[in-house]
Amino acid sequence: MRIDLAYGKTGLPLELDDPLHITVVRPAFVPALPDPAAAVRAALREPLGSPPLRELVRPGSRVGVVFSDITRPAPHPLLLSAVLEILDAVPDVEIVLFNALGTHRPNTEAELRGMIGDAIFERRRIVQNDTFDPSTQVRVGVTAKGHETWLNAELMRCDLKVLTGFIEPHLFAGFSGGGKAIMPGMAGQRTVLGNHDAGMIGHPNAIWGVTQGNPIWEEVREVAGQAGRLFLLNVTLNRDKAVTGVFAGDLDRAHAAGCAFVKRSAMVAVPRPFDIVVTTNSGYPLDINLYQSVKGMRAADQVVRSGGAIIIATRCSDGIPEHGLYGKILRESGSPQELLAKICAPGFLEQDQWQAHIQALIQQKADVYVRSDGLSDDQIRAALLHPCRRIEDTVGELLVKYGRDASICVMPEGPQTIPYIA
Repeated sequence: MRIDLAYGKTGLPLELDDPLHITVVRPAFVPALPDPAAAVRAALREPLGSPPLRELVRPGSRVGVVFSDITRPAPHPLLLSAVLEILDAVPDVEIVLFNALGTHRPNTEAELRGMIGDAIFERRRIVQNDTFDPSTQVRVGVTAKGHETWLNAELMRCDLKVLTGFIEPHLFAGFSGGGKAIMPGMAGQRTVLGNHDAGMIGHPNAIWGVTQGNPIWEEVREVAGQAGRLFLLNVTLNRDKAVTGVFAGDLDRAHAAGCAFVKRSAMVAVPRPFDIVVTTNSGYPLDINLYQSVKGMRAADQVVRSGGAIIIATRCSDGIPEHGLYGKILRESGSPQELLAKICAPGFLEQDQWQAHIQALIQQKADVYVRSDGLSDDQIRAALLHPCRRIEDTVGELLVKYGRDASICVMPEGPQTIPYIA
Protein backbone atom coordinates (compact mmCIF):
# COMPACT_ATOMS: atom_id res chain seq x y z
CA MET A 1 0.00 0.00 0.00
CA ARG A 2 1.34 3.42 -0.98
CA ILE A 3 0.27 6.44 1.04
CA ASP A 4 1.47 9.96 0.26
CA LEU A 5 2.24 11.87 3.45
CA ALA A 6 2.03 15.67 3.72
CA TYR A 7 5.69 16.56 4.31
CA GLY A 8 7.47 19.85 3.63
CA LYS A 9 6.75 21.23 0.19
CA THR A 10 7.22 17.95 -1.68
CA GLY A 11 5.41 15.22 0.26
CA LEU A 12 6.80 11.87 1.36
CA PRO A 13 5.69 8.49 -0.04
CA LEU A 14 5.11 5.69 2.46
CA GLU A 15 5.07 2.05 1.31
CA LEU A 16 3.57 -0.49 3.72
CA ASP A 17 2.79 -4.16 3.09
CA ASP A 18 -0.85 -4.75 2.20
CA PRO A 19 -1.41 -7.65 4.64
CA LEU A 20 -0.84 -5.33 7.61
CA HIS A 21 -3.82 -4.08 9.61
CA ILE A 22 -3.77 -0.49 8.32
CA THR A 23 -6.43 2.19 8.76
CA VAL A 24 -5.95 5.47 6.87
CA VAL A 25 -7.65 8.42 8.54
CA ARG A 26 -8.19 11.60 6.55
CA PRO A 27 -10.57 14.53 6.89
CA ALA A 28 -13.59 14.43 4.63
CA PHE A 29 -12.50 16.20 1.46
CA VAL A 30 -14.27 19.51 0.96
CA PRO A 31 -13.96 20.90 -2.57
CA ALA A 32 -12.59 24.38 -3.12
CA LEU A 33 -14.96 27.27 -3.68
CA PRO A 34 -15.23 27.97 -7.43
CA ASP A 35 -14.46 31.69 -6.96
CA PRO A 36 -12.90 32.36 -3.56
CA ALA A 37 -12.30 36.06 -4.30
CA ALA A 38 -16.00 36.56 -5.02
CA ALA A 39 -16.88 34.61 -1.87
CA VAL A 40 -14.66 36.84 0.27
CA ARG A 41 -16.14 40.01 -1.21
CA ALA A 42 -19.66 38.69 -0.63
CA ALA A 43 -18.85 37.81 2.99
CA LEU A 44 -17.53 41.34 3.59
CA ARG A 45 -20.74 42.81 2.12
CA GLU A 46 -23.06 40.48 4.06
CA PRO A 47 -21.25 39.46 7.24
CA LEU A 48 -22.63 37.42 10.14
CA GLY A 49 -23.96 39.49 13.04
CA SER A 50 -22.29 42.71 11.93
CA PRO A 51 -22.78 45.59 9.53
CA PRO A 52 -20.70 45.32 6.36
CA LEU A 53 -17.04 46.24 6.77
CA ARG A 54 -17.55 49.40 4.69
CA GLU A 55 -20.10 50.71 7.19
CA LEU A 56 -17.71 50.28 10.13
CA VAL A 57 -15.13 52.69 8.72
CA ARG A 58 -15.38 56.48 8.76
CA PRO A 59 -13.20 59.07 7.03
CA GLY A 60 -10.15 59.72 9.18
CA SER A 61 -10.37 56.35 10.94
CA ARG A 62 -7.30 54.35 11.84
CA VAL A 63 -7.66 50.66 10.96
CA GLY A 64 -5.36 47.82 11.94
CA VAL A 65 -5.45 44.73 9.73
CA VAL A 66 -3.99 41.69 11.47
CA PHE A 67 -2.55 38.72 9.57
CA SER A 68 -0.84 35.53 10.79
CA ASP A 69 2.84 34.65 10.44
CA ILE A 70 4.87 32.29 8.23
CA THR A 71 3.85 29.19 10.23
CA ARG A 72 0.25 29.44 8.99
CA PRO A 73 -0.92 28.74 5.41
CA ALA A 74 -3.52 31.51 5.37
CA PRO A 75 -4.23 32.92 1.87
CA HIS A 76 -3.02 36.40 2.80
CA PRO A 77 -3.11 38.04 -0.68
CA LEU A 78 -6.72 36.97 -1.13
CA LEU A 79 -7.87 38.22 2.27
CA LEU A 80 -5.78 41.38 2.50
CA SER A 81 -6.56 42.51 -1.04
CA ALA A 82 -10.32 42.30 -0.41
CA VAL A 83 -10.08 44.17 2.90
CA LEU A 84 -7.74 46.84 1.55
CA GLU A 85 -9.98 47.44 -1.46
CA ILE A 86 -12.83 48.38 0.87
CA LEU A 87 -10.68 50.47 3.23
CA ASP A 88 -8.99 52.36 0.39
CA ALA A 89 -12.40 53.53 -0.84
CA VAL A 90 -12.93 55.55 2.36
CA PRO A 91 -11.21 58.97 2.38
CA ASP A 92 -8.32 59.63 4.75
CA VAL A 93 -8.29 56.20 6.36
CA GLU A 94 -4.93 55.28 7.90
CA ILE A 95 -4.21 51.57 7.46
CA VAL A 96 -1.52 49.58 9.27
CA LEU A 97 -0.87 45.88 8.71
CA PHE A 98 0.06 43.89 11.82
CA ASN A 99 1.91 40.57 11.63
CA ALA A 100 0.56 38.54 14.56
CA LEU A 101 3.72 36.73 15.61
CA GLY A 102 2.65 35.68 19.09
CA THR A 103 5.86 34.34 20.59
CA HIS A 104 7.33 33.32 17.21
CA ARG A 105 10.37 34.91 15.58
CA PRO A 106 10.00 37.93 13.28
CA ASN A 107 9.44 37.10 9.63
CA THR A 108 12.11 38.14 7.15
CA GLU A 109 11.45 40.54 4.30
CA ALA A 110 11.60 37.63 1.84
CA GLU A 111 9.07 35.69 3.92
CA LEU A 112 6.73 38.67 4.15
CA ARG A 113 6.93 39.27 0.42
CA GLY A 114 6.18 35.60 -0.20
CA MET A 115 3.28 35.63 2.26
CA ILE A 116 1.44 38.81 1.27
CA GLY A 117 2.85 39.62 -2.16
CA ASP A 118 5.27 42.31 -3.34
CA ALA A 119 2.54 44.85 -4.15
CA ILE A 120 1.05 44.86 -0.66
CA PHE A 121 4.47 44.68 1.01
CA GLU A 122 5.78 47.71 -0.87
CA ARG A 123 2.69 49.91 -0.46
CA ARG A 124 1.78 49.28 3.17
CA ARG A 125 3.28 49.86 6.58
CA ILE A 126 3.79 46.57 8.41
CA VAL A 127 4.28 46.21 12.16
CA GLN A 128 5.50 42.86 13.48
CA ASN A 129 4.36 42.30 17.06
CA ASP A 130 7.23 42.01 19.55
CA THR A 131 5.86 40.06 22.48
CA PHE A 132 9.17 40.38 24.33
CA ASP A 133 9.36 44.21 24.33
CA PRO A 134 7.09 45.70 27.03
CA SER A 135 7.74 49.20 25.68
CA THR A 136 5.60 48.31 22.63
CA GLN A 137 2.64 47.19 24.76
CA VAL A 138 -0.12 48.70 26.84
CA ARG A 139 -2.01 47.16 29.76
CA VAL A 140 -5.71 46.94 28.94
CA GLY A 141 -7.08 44.96 31.88
CA VAL A 142 -7.11 41.74 33.86
CA THR A 143 -8.90 38.52 32.87
CA ALA A 144 -11.27 36.47 35.00
CA LYS A 145 -8.34 34.11 35.62
CA GLY A 146 -6.35 36.98 37.11
CA HIS A 147 -3.93 37.29 34.19
CA GLU A 148 -2.90 40.80 33.13
CA THR A 149 -3.75 41.70 29.55
CA TRP A 150 -0.97 43.45 27.65
CA LEU A 151 -1.52 44.13 23.95
CA ASN A 152 0.41 45.87 21.18
CA ALA A 153 0.06 49.58 21.86
CA GLU A 154 -0.05 50.65 18.22
CA LEU A 155 -2.83 48.17 17.48
CA MET A 156 -4.78 49.47 20.45
CA ARG A 157 -4.64 52.99 18.97
CA CYS A 158 -6.63 51.74 15.98
CA ASP A 159 -10.36 52.50 15.89
CA LEU A 160 -11.11 49.15 14.23
CA LYS A 161 -9.15 45.89 14.16
CA VAL A 162 -9.78 43.56 11.21
CA LEU A 163 -8.65 40.04 12.12
CA THR A 164 -7.79 37.78 9.20
CA GLY A 165 -6.69 34.14 9.19
CA PHE A 166 -7.97 30.61 8.84
CA ILE A 167 -9.69 28.10 11.07
CA GLU A 168 -8.38 24.61 11.80
CA PRO A 169 -8.47 22.34 14.87
CA HIS A 170 -6.00 23.46 17.54
CA LEU A 171 -4.23 21.19 20.02
CA PHE A 172 -5.12 23.15 23.16
CA ALA A 173 -7.28 26.13 22.12
CA GLY A 174 -9.92 23.98 20.39
CA PHE A 175 -9.73 25.81 17.07
CA SER A 176 -7.43 28.40 15.54
CA GLY A 177 -8.64 31.65 14.02
CA GLY A 178 -10.98 34.07 15.73
CA GLY A 179 -9.56 35.81 18.79
CA LYS A 180 -6.19 34.05 18.52
CA ALA A 181 -5.17 36.84 16.14
CA ILE A 182 -5.23 39.09 19.22
CA MET A 183 -4.04 36.59 21.84
CA PRO A 184 -1.38 35.30 21.44
CA GLY A 185 -0.92 37.01 18.06
CA MET A 186 -0.69 40.63 19.23
CA ALA A 187 -0.19 40.08 22.96
CA GLY A 188 2.70 40.66 25.31
CA GLN A 189 4.67 37.77 26.72
CA ARG A 190 3.17 38.23 30.20
CA THR A 191 -0.31 37.62 28.84
CA VAL A 192 0.73 34.61 26.76
CA LEU A 193 2.55 32.99 29.68
CA GLY A 194 -0.52 33.32 31.87
CA ASN A 195 -2.83 31.83 29.27
CA HIS A 196 -0.43 28.97 28.54
CA ASP A 197 0.64 28.07 32.09
CA ALA A 198 0.67 24.48 33.38
CA GLY A 199 -2.76 24.69 34.99
CA MET A 200 -4.38 25.95 31.77
CA ILE A 201 -2.55 23.53 29.46
CA GLY A 202 -3.24 20.59 31.77
CA HIS A 203 -7.00 21.22 31.90
CA PRO A 204 -8.94 18.27 30.40
CA ASN A 205 -10.96 20.60 28.15
CA ALA A 206 -7.83 22.25 26.67
CA ILE A 207 -7.97 19.97 23.65
CA TRP A 208 -8.86 19.73 19.97
CA GLY A 209 -12.34 20.83 18.92
CA VAL A 210 -13.48 22.18 22.33
CA THR A 211 -14.14 25.88 22.94
CA GLN A 212 -16.92 26.07 25.53
CA GLY A 213 -15.47 25.08 28.90
CA ASN A 214 -11.93 25.28 27.52
CA PRO A 215 -10.14 27.76 29.83
CA ILE A 216 -7.56 28.64 27.18
CA TRP A 217 -10.11 29.45 24.51
CA GLU A 218 -12.41 31.29 26.91
CA GLU A 219 -9.56 33.55 28.01
CA VAL A 220 -8.49 34.09 24.39
CA ARG A 221 -12.02 35.28 23.70
CA GLU A 222 -12.01 37.48 26.80
CA VAL A 223 -8.73 39.15 25.83
CA ALA A 224 -10.00 39.74 22.29
CA GLY A 225 -13.03 41.44 23.79
CA GLN A 226 -10.74 43.83 25.66
CA ALA A 227 -9.10 44.90 22.40
CA GLY A 228 -11.98 47.10 21.28
CA ARG A 229 -13.92 47.10 18.02
CA LEU A 230 -13.27 43.97 15.94
CA PHE A 231 -14.27 42.54 12.56
CA LEU A 232 -13.38 38.96 11.68
CA LEU A 233 -12.46 37.53 8.28
CA ASN A 234 -11.54 33.85 8.51
CA VAL A 235 -11.51 31.10 5.90
CA THR A 236 -11.33 27.32 5.96
CA LEU A 237 -8.97 25.28 3.77
CA ASN A 238 -8.80 21.75 2.38
CA ARG A 239 -5.71 19.55 2.07
CA ASP A 240 -4.67 21.42 -1.08
CA LYS A 241 -4.70 24.69 0.95
CA ALA A 242 -7.63 25.83 -1.22
CA VAL A 243 -10.42 27.93 0.30
CA THR A 244 -13.55 25.95 1.18
CA GLY A 245 -15.51 28.50 3.21
CA VAL A 246 -15.50 32.18 4.21
CA PHE A 247 -16.70 33.43 7.60
CA ALA A 248 -16.82 37.17 8.25
CA GLY A 249 -18.41 39.57 10.71
CA ASP A 250 -18.98 39.44 14.45
CA LEU A 251 -16.10 37.65 16.22
CA ASP A 252 -18.27 35.12 18.04
CA ARG A 253 -20.83 34.36 15.34
CA ALA A 254 -18.42 34.16 12.41
CA HIS A 255 -15.86 32.07 14.27
CA ALA A 256 -18.48 29.68 15.67
CA ALA A 257 -19.86 29.14 12.16
CA GLY A 258 -16.36 28.41 10.84
CA CYS A 259 -15.57 26.02 13.70
CA ALA A 260 -18.79 24.08 13.09
CA PHE A 261 -17.90 23.84 9.38
CA VAL A 262 -14.41 22.52 10.15
CA LYS A 263 -15.64 20.09 12.77
CA ARG A 264 -17.90 18.34 10.28
CA SER A 265 -14.95 17.46 8.03
CA ALA A 266 -11.98 17.24 10.41
CA MET A 267 -13.32 15.15 13.29
CA VAL A 268 -13.17 11.46 12.32
CA ALA A 269 -14.31 8.56 14.52
CA VAL A 270 -12.29 5.32 14.73
CA PRO A 271 -13.46 2.16 16.52
CA ARG A 272 -10.48 1.52 18.80
CA PRO A 273 -6.99 2.72 19.78
CA PHE A 274 -4.05 1.65 17.60
CA ASP A 275 -0.70 0.10 18.45
CA ILE A 276 1.13 2.34 15.94
CA VAL A 277 0.08 5.74 14.58
CA VAL A 278 1.95 7.33 11.68
CA THR A 279 1.21 11.04 11.40
CA THR A 280 2.53 14.28 9.88
CA ASN A 281 2.31 17.96 10.68
CA SER A 282 0.33 18.68 7.51
CA GLY A 283 3.33 19.70 5.41
CA TYR A 284 4.72 23.20 4.80
CA PRO A 285 4.43 25.67 6.45
CA LEU A 286 2.94 23.84 9.43
CA ASP A 287 5.90 21.44 9.69
CA ILE A 288 8.47 24.24 9.60
CA ASN A 289 9.96 23.19 12.96
CA LEU A 290 9.70 20.64 15.76
CA TYR A 291 7.91 23.09 18.06
CA GLN A 292 4.99 23.28 15.62
CA SER A 293 5.14 19.52 15.07
CA VAL A 294 3.91 18.76 18.57
CA LYS A 295 0.50 19.39 16.97
CA GLY A 296 0.87 16.31 14.78
CA MET A 297 1.96 14.27 17.79
CA ARG A 298 -1.05 15.50 19.76
CA ALA A 299 -3.44 14.50 17.00
CA ALA A 300 -1.97 10.98 16.94
CA ASP A 301 -2.17 10.85 20.73
CA GLN A 302 -5.95 10.91 20.39
CA VAL A 303 -5.99 7.33 19.06
CA VAL A 304 -2.74 5.61 20.06
CA ARG A 305 -3.07 3.00 22.80
CA SER A 306 -1.22 3.32 26.07
CA GLY A 307 2.20 1.75 25.53
CA GLY A 308 1.96 2.21 21.76
CA ALA A 309 4.09 4.24 19.35
CA ILE A 310 3.74 7.42 17.31
CA ILE A 311 5.85 8.11 14.22
CA ILE A 312 5.72 11.66 12.89
CA ALA A 313 7.07 12.76 9.50
CA THR A 314 7.93 16.46 9.71
CA ARG A 315 10.38 18.39 7.52
CA CYS A 316 11.53 20.93 10.16
CA SER A 317 13.33 23.22 7.71
CA ASP A 318 13.64 25.75 10.58
CA GLY A 319 15.03 23.14 12.96
CA ILE A 320 13.90 22.90 16.59
CA PRO A 321 13.92 26.06 16.21
CA GLU A 322 16.82 27.81 17.92
CA HIS A 323 14.78 30.88 18.86
CA GLY A 324 12.57 30.52 21.91
CA LEU A 325 13.08 28.20 24.90
CA TYR A 326 11.32 25.01 23.75
CA GLY A 327 14.57 23.25 22.79
CA LYS A 328 16.36 24.48 25.92
CA ILE A 329 13.62 23.15 28.21
CA LEU A 330 13.84 19.75 26.52
CA ARG A 331 17.63 19.60 26.60
CA GLU A 332 17.72 20.40 30.31
CA SER A 333 15.52 17.40 31.16
CA GLY A 334 16.76 13.83 31.29
CA SER A 335 13.45 12.18 30.42
CA PRO A 336 9.81 13.00 29.62
CA GLN A 337 8.94 12.19 33.23
CA GLU A 338 11.52 14.66 34.54
CA LEU A 339 10.33 17.23 32.02
CA LEU A 340 6.71 16.93 33.15
CA ALA A 341 7.63 17.17 36.82
CA LYS A 342 9.72 20.27 36.15
CA ILE A 343 6.97 22.09 34.25
CA CYS A 344 4.27 21.22 36.80
CA ALA A 345 6.39 22.29 39.79
CA PRO A 346 4.92 25.29 41.66
CA GLY A 347 6.31 28.58 40.38
CA PHE A 348 7.76 27.24 37.12
CA LEU A 349 6.87 29.54 34.22
CA GLU A 350 8.99 29.85 31.08
CA GLN A 351 8.52 30.80 27.47
CA ASP A 352 7.43 27.85 25.28
CA GLN A 353 6.82 25.52 28.24
CA TRP A 354 3.34 24.77 26.89
CA GLN A 355 4.63 22.90 23.85
CA ALA A 356 7.13 20.95 25.97
CA HIS A 357 4.32 20.23 28.47
CA ILE A 358 2.08 18.71 25.80
CA GLN A 359 4.98 16.70 24.37
CA ALA A 360 5.70 15.28 27.84
CA LEU A 361 2.04 14.35 28.33
CA ILE A 362 2.04 12.48 25.01
CA GLN A 363 5.22 10.63 25.97
CA GLN A 364 3.64 9.39 29.19
CA LYS A 365 1.39 7.36 26.91
CA ALA A 366 3.46 6.40 23.86
CA ASP A 367 6.97 6.39 22.40
CA VAL A 368 7.46 9.07 19.76
CA TYR A 369 9.70 8.65 16.69
CA VAL A 370 10.61 11.55 14.39
CA ARG A 371 11.34 11.27 10.66
CA SER A 372 12.89 14.58 9.58
CA ASP A 373 15.35 15.82 6.99
CA GLY A 374 15.78 19.07 8.93
CA LEU A 375 16.97 17.53 12.20
CA SER A 376 19.96 15.33 13.04
CA ASP A 377 19.60 12.20 15.13
CA ASP A 378 21.42 13.97 17.96
CA GLN A 379 18.96 16.88 17.86
CA ILE A 380 16.02 14.48 17.97
CA ARG A 381 17.49 12.58 20.92
CA ALA A 382 18.25 15.84 22.74
CA ALA A 383 14.56 16.66 22.33
CA LEU A 384 13.81 13.40 24.23
CA LEU A 385 12.47 11.75 21.07
CA HIS A 386 13.56 8.73 18.99
CA PRO A 387 15.14 9.23 15.54
CA CYS A 388 13.55 7.55 12.53
CA ARG A 389 15.45 7.66 9.26
CA ARG A 390 12.93 5.56 7.30
CA ILE A 391 9.35 5.05 8.43
CA GLU A 392 9.02 1.63 6.82
CA ASP A 393 12.02 0.37 8.80
CA THR A 394 10.69 1.76 12.09
CA VAL A 395 7.29 0.20 11.46
CA GLY A 396 9.04 -3.12 10.82
CA GLU A 397 10.92 -2.87 14.12
CA LEU A 398 7.72 -2.04 15.98
CA LEU A 399 5.94 -5.02 14.41
CA VAL A 400 8.61 -7.24 15.91
CA LYS A 401 7.85 -5.66 19.28
CA TYR A 402 4.05 -5.67 19.05
CA GLY A 403 3.50 -8.64 16.72
CA ARG A 404 2.48 -8.88 13.06
CA ASP A 405 -1.15 -8.41 14.01
CA ALA A 406 -0.48 -4.96 15.45
CA SER A 407 -2.94 -2.31 14.33
CA ILE A 408 -1.60 0.67 12.38
CA CYS A 409 -3.25 4.05 11.79
CA VAL A 410 -1.87 6.43 9.17
CA MET A 411 -2.84 10.11 9.29
CA PRO A 412 -1.38 11.55 6.03
CA GLU A 413 -2.58 15.08 6.76
CA GLY A 414 -1.72 15.13 10.44
CA PRO A 415 -3.67 17.62 12.56
CA GLN A 416 -5.95 18.55 9.68
CA THR A 417 -7.67 15.35 10.86
CA ILE A 418 -8.65 14.96 14.50
CA PRO A 419 -9.53 11.32 15.12
CA TYR A 420 -11.34 10.18 18.23
CA ILE A 421 -12.44 6.84 19.67
CA ALA A 422 -16.09 6.27 18.83
